Amino acid sequence: MQVHALPGPWAPRHLVGFDLRRRPHLEADVLVIGGGVAGFCAALEAADAGREVLLLAKGSPEESNTAWAQGGIAAVLDPHEAQPNDTVDLHVRDTLAAGVGLCDEVVVRDLLADGARAIACLRRQGCNFDLDDQGAVALAREGGHAARRILHAQGDATGREIARALAQAVERHPGITTIPGAFAIDLLTEGGRVVGALYHRRDELIAALAGATVLATGGCGRVWRETTNPVVATGDGLAMAYRAGAAVADVEFMQFHPTTLYIAGGARLLITEAMRGEGAVLKNHQGERFMPGYHPQADLAPRDVVTRGIISEIRKSGFPHVWLDATHLGAEFLHHRFPTIVQACARFGIDPAKDWLPVHPSAHYHCGGVLTDAQGATTLPGLWAAGEVACTGLHGANRLASNSLLEGLIVGLRAGTAAAAAGGAPGRIRISADRPDPAPEDLDVQDLLRSVRSLMWRQVGIERTANELAMARRSLDFWAQHQARDAFRSPAGWELQNQLTVGALVATAALARTASVGTHTRTDSAGAVDPRHFSLVKP
Repeated sequence: MQVHALPGPWAPRHLVGFDLRRRPHLEADVLVIGGGVAGFCAALEAADAGREVLLLAKGSPEESNTAWAQGGIAAVLDPHEAQPNDTVDLHVRDTLAAGVGLCDEVVVRDLLADGARAIACLRRQGCNFDLDDQGAVALAREGGHAARRILHAQGDATGREIARALAQAVERHPGITTIPGAFAIDLLTEGGRVVGALYHRRDELIAALAGATVLATGGCGRVWRETTNPVVATGDGLAMAYRAGAAVADVEFMQFHPTTLYIAGGARLLITEAMRGEGAVLKNHQGERFMPGYHPQADLAPRDVVTRGIISEIRKSGFPHVWLDATHLGAEFLHHRFPTIVQACARFGIDPAKDWLPVHPSAHYHCGGVLTDAQGATTLPGLWAAGEVACTGLHGANRLASNSLLEGLIVGLRAGTAAAAAGGAPGRIRISADRPDPAPEDLDVQDLLRSVRSLMWRQVGIERTANELAMARRSLDFWAQHQARDAFRSPAGWELQNQLTVGALVATAALARTASVGTHTRTDSAGAVDPRHFSLVKP
């Protein structure tokens, strides 16, 4: 594993100077930062173990990447429920193939073997999956999967149903205290151990102290201009962990979802891969199917392959998007199976039963993150990470569709168990120093943020070269040193600094990985493949 680090200005600790003797603070046995599937599961598991849990939620459950997940959750169920032609070994094989040689096979087998138990846990918490005509769990298929093993809910609202069930379970649990609208600024460390976090709420800075901390803040898709992610996905957890000294790995691997609705001025609505799993096909501007020419699995090839196929067709035609044709599936089926997509398209006057959908790739899921083991333990004592913010080794260079919710569920449960065993009253903690007052915020934060996101899309996007990546690093360095270097007073400024940090991490790792693999496409690599792991750590 090759180690890299960002120079000088990339590790400002916003907590420097925070004096617990003069500021308000809360204490708990276990602190969980994040309100998605991983954070909820960690909180429930730690609380069930008898620990007092404090959960910081930046946004509402409806704003999380969990709630926005349409397609479903991949798992091989118990034998009496599973399709007869599916096994855990097949799921492992598909995951390893999608990861293009960079998955940790031991972790893959460990996590996927736990799928049935994890799904059973969700159902006990009140999550209702769709059933087939015989009353069994309905299973769909998505790209890269050799069998139908995708559980879904309310057609294409699986994440929303999971978030609902877990949020209600958290709300009911007497051992969990949730703080809504809490923006986590930085992890608190003492003697090399994480002892909690500093957060902002209602114009007040507050310390949350705990014997164990679980980071479950989600992804960083908003760092790119074109993205399927909600506004809260700004890479805060990854930046916080890096500043605190945690190792982060494989951050160059941002998965670009092949099909998002592409309408000028409109939000980039995700068109779930499950639609292609049910038979929808991609067509170019001439109305011709093109994916059979790129991969034997055609429209059901792994996402990185489909994304590159779409970009190739766009380049050939000069047209800004391609088309997804689902008209042959029929209105009744589409309304039943994909109600969210049908309703969203209707707002633009599009009917998927009659019209082809204009689609284009967008930043979707980060395969890298804070380096952890299969239990969620990071390289920092006292800190666990789970969900999209973490890198367990499950995804490698490219995530297999619908493995993300499963990973967040399983590792969230495990991290909660481990944190409960290690947690307890934080004890006496001394964090005290002089903190300068923040500088006046005369910077146009939103303007600089738009520049960062546009740069990441152009130069650290789907296709990359050494020259473009080096230019991106120089721009990010300049902005960090000369425009966004000061202390800020509000979440908008902190989010900007976090996105600058994440952008620099991704650009640095992408520059170091000199050949194409998975979601990382180097057009200057002359077709070479370089399947090596990289890690970035604070010096």
